[in-house]
Amino acid sequence: MASSVMTSGRALAGCHATRRSSSRRGTHQQQHRSSSSSSSIRSVAMHGRGDGRGFDMAMGWRESSLSSMVNASSSIGWWSSSSSFGGRRRGRRHRAVVASSELAASGGEAVRVLVVGGGGREHALVWAMARSSQCARIFCAPGNAGIEREPKTSLVSKEELDCDKHEDVVEFCNENGVSLVVIGPEAELVAGLADSLRENGIRAFGPSRKAAQLEGSKTFMKDLCDKYGIPTAGYEVFVDPEKAKAYLGRKDEFPVVVKADGLAAGKGVVVAQTMEEATEAVDSMLLGNRFGSAGSSIVIEDFLAGEEASFFVIVDSKGNTQPLHSAQDHKAAYDGDRGPNTGGMGAYSPAPVLTPEMEAEVMESVIEPLVRGLREEGCPFQGVIFAGLMIDDEGAVKVLEFNVRFGDPECEVLMHRLQTDLLDIILSSCDGTLDKFDDDGEGIQWRDDPALVVIMAAEGYPGEYDKGTVIKMIEEEEGGGGAKVFHAGTKEGEEGETLAVGGRVLAVTASGSTVKEAQKKAYEAVDNRIDWPQGFCRRDIGWRAVQREERDE
Repeated sequence: MASSVMTSGRALAGCHATRRSSSRRGTHQQQHRSSSSSSSIRSVAMHGRGDGRGFDMAMGWRESSLSSMVNASSSIGWWSSSSSFGGRRRGRRHRAVVASSELAASGGEAVRVLVVGGGGREHALVWAMARSSQCARIFCAPGNAGIEREPKTSLVSKEELDCDKHEDVVEFCNENGVSLVVIGPEAELVAGLADSLRENGIRAFGPSRKAAQLEGSKTFMKDLCDKYGIPTAGYEVFVDPEKAKAYLGRKDEFPVVVKADGLAAGKGVVVAQTMEEATEAVDSMLLGNRFGSAGSSIVIEDFLAGEEASFFVIVDSKGNTQPLHSAQDHKAAYDGDRGPNTGGMGAYSPAPVLTPEMEAEVMESVIEPLVRGLREEGCPFQGVIFAGLMIDDEGAVKVLEFNVRFGDPECEVLMHRLQTDLLDIILSSCDGTLDKFDDDGEGIQWRDDPALVVIMAAEGYPGEYDKGTVIKMIEEEEGGGGAKVFHAGTKEGEEGETLAVGGRVLAVTASGSTVKEAQKKAYEAVDNRIDWPQGFCRRDIGWRAVQREERDE
């Protein structure tokens, strides 16, 4: 690291030299999108460079350094009962009583769930869990117009329940018979909401604050990979801009990737094509305070080339793992992967580039050492791991990033393909019983047909866009087609109309016997079921997979 690193509020002198990744190669242009993070939670942990040009180090690497990083670191809302979208009793405060009919509905434990979040990911999770025989009621805070229209589901507004106030979330759960909280967004996980719930005897699906550093600090993630032999790009970490620029001056090849260490709303990554661009990125983060405390420390990474894919794994409270599936998203705003990066303009699952053999290798060389390493560092992981991977032309895989929640829009296609009861999977993760899916010899079951999602965004996104425009649509398609419109940035208007209030607004999801067929169904739904002049979408989602299918015909 450069001169001083903030750890547990204290400045530690020293500099940090590169973490050498394994010799394997891998990965692609979308590589370097921003993860998320709270703050720099790093103790001094330094290596020499393999080429002998390392920085002077005031302190040496110690096996305990990651553990040091790990240790660094009220008014109640009530729900308004929900039915159809015109009939919700807005703003009325009353206690929600657990109905005996709900408790008897499933023939076993009837679970009342709180889902935290309000995007397309959360809509997909609600949609999947509502189909479970174990589900009695779902509350979603704050939710959106589409979530509100799902069966068994009630919205809880920000005014009724502020999920940043953990004590209020605990009290809401106790007052409303909620025994499981599914936390969608990373910010709440990094802030420790799961810890507060578990401390009060409430199941939480998602990692602890300490384990959430895996996404919350890029430095923590890279150090963990280095220590436990997980293949990733070579990197260095800096807090001193002059030392960062001196390092860049010794680089022989560009592009390089400059990342803010912390959570930066998906914007804290610069792929610098030249020395000048890299220097500008360093100055904007370390001197210009571009990302606030999230950019007070930076990671400079080697650029990786190849094709990106995402891989998802469920981990339970005892460290058991169950692989889910792969997906591939599209970050650029416009067709042909052009334009600025976004939160994701579409995705499909499975990702053909990640073969079953590669998935087995990822479990062995990435997931297993990661889960073991987190436990050894004193922060066992429970929840979903989203591994961002890069696969090079020779089929070698490296880790770009880890996220500690489902991706969006990847979650939409995963839920569209999932056959096993999602609520059962989540409860098993919380209760440490994921191994039951191995015991039955079947594992988690998936539909063979691929699924594809097209994101409809507000015109102008990811820049400035109008809010409050009206969307007219046929929500569900009766009969053939099977496309599902998940909502993200929507709310219900006073007359029951659907209003666009975010950048990414709708996630139109369909399945087919091939990616090409799923693509066709999704775009038919976009064209025939949605009337929104102020929206736009890419028209080429899934193009890599479609090209592969056409080559294989």
